[in-house]
Amino acid sequence: MCNSVVLGVDIGTSSTKAVALTLDGQILGIATRTHQVDRSHPGRVSMDGEIWWQEFVGLCTELSPHAPGGFAAIGASGMGPTLMLCDAAGRGVAPAALYGVDTRAVEQIRQLEDAFGAEEIYRTGDSYLSTQSVGPKFAWFRQHDPEAYAAARTFHMPASLLVHRLTGAYVLDHQAAGQCSPLYDAARHRWIAERCELVAPGITFPRLAWAGDRAGEVTRTAAAQVPGLRAGAPVTVGTIDAWAEAHSVGATEVGDLMLMYGTTMCLVATQDHRVRHPSMWGSPGLVPGRWTLAGGMGTSGAITAWVRDLLGGSSYDSLTCDAAASGPGARGLLMLPYFDGERTPILDPSARGTICGLTVRHTRGDLFRATLESVGYAVRHHLETFHEAGIVPRRAIAVGGGVRSALSAQLVSDITGLPQQLTRISIGASYGDAHLAAGLLADTPPLSDWNPVVRVIEPRPEPAYDELYRLYRQLYESTRDIQHALAARHSASAGEPLPDHRATATAPERSVTAPERSAPVSPAGPDTPRSPR
Repeated sequence: MCNSVVLGVDIGTSSTKAVALTLDGQILGIATRTHQVDRSHPGRVSMDGEIWWQEFVGLCTELSPHAPGGFAAIGASGMGPTLMLCDAAGRGVAPAALYGVDTRAVEQIRQLEDAFGAEEIYRTGDSYLSTQSVGPKFAWFRQHDPEAYAAARTFHMPASLLVHRLTGAYVLDHQAAGQCSPLYDAARHRWIAERCELVAPGITFPRLAWAGDRAGEVTRTAAAQVPGLRAGAPVTVGTIDAWAEAHSVGATEVGDLMLMYGTTMCLVATQDHRVRHPSMWGSPGLVPGRWTLAGGMGTSGAITAWVRDLLGGSSYDSLTCDAAASGPGARGLLMLPYFDGERTPILDPSARGTICGLTVRHTRGDLFRATLESVGYAVRHHLETFHEAGIVPRRAIAVGGGVRSALSAQLVSDITGLPQQLTRISIGASYGDAHLAAGLLADTPPLSDWNPVVRVIEPRPEPAYDELYRLYRQLYESTRDIQHALAARHSASAGEPLPDHRATATAPERSVTAPERSAPVSPAGPDTPRSPR
């Protein structure tokens, strides 16, 4: 086993990344494939899921020289919760609807709340329905793409698709299933068969397991088709990227908070009991006995890329330098980062990006500074929401491409007052996937040994940020109706009606109720409900 090489693969919003590691955590190679999602229809953010497999094949081919005998084990993760409708053989029948940035199913949220009761959905699944939920997207396909739905027999997320193509197994991890509201019972760790039959008739649901469990082995067929694959090599069940990212830096212990700086910002807090908040996402963790409360912005890194392109493709280094010179408050500029609607904690798919305070004297550095500060204000809003749910992080660990910008992460600490730990390696989810894969072969050391903390970003006191944060919260409340009206006009200009934004915008007004603390629940056996069409 000493010469064994494992492969970790993560399919993200803007790229797929793979890393080859030895069993003691040594990095042998890293490879990346970039891609784009389809945003051509208002409210829809989709992607051809076949690209996920094609990129996986290319990454295996590139990294195969590091594993002359073939990869000894494989771990996978991907953006989610994502809904890719597939036929019985696991071939896509429609472009996949991505996670909460895809807001197509807002009307279906209302329909399912009417059918099952919003409070009952929250009680059984630890989350209210939102654009993050998978269930309403099943209903959307049934109503708006009946031809594709009629051809569907299964569904996949990025990790489960790779696992299926590699092993033939049809399996999903409990964490991902926990975001398939209203179809998953959080207390019993199983699908709710009656709801699955009503919401997704004709669909066979995958068996459930934990992220690091063995899903199966690489088949001879897959090994013959893809360089670097070894028949019989074990493959993990896998999970959603943010949770694999948390694992990559060891942020999965009770009291940990992971901040993932990516195309979107995601925050995951880990507890030893069920925890929920009406404007956040509650779900099981990566292993039995762990529970998470999570939130995510609709955009974060995506806005910095937009600003860079808007400014003629300026380099991030030069923009960051100019932003640093601008100073706290961006010389009177304030931005709402809701450029693609917003997920948590406002749950408003009709929210829109807002830049307030512009004058002809503002510079590109001011604009970029306001962009970075808007992410900090959004993180502060999330931290306040975690506190409302009774979560005070023991420590916070930052990870993702955004941490390579010293100013970006520093501003988040300055605005929130939150110290952030940085680990030696910030590859991300694929690194966590590789560690889980290594665990199928041998006892692996904890991530703190593989990837120790090397630096802490300490907050720099800046009194102005308290007042600016108050204005940030006030700006949304003051302009929400205008944002919704403009969103409706944008949608109408594209020939598509805008769904009723109230289906999610009212969720934060619900009361905060904490579920009873309970002992860890043993996972139920395979439960694969299916109903006739």
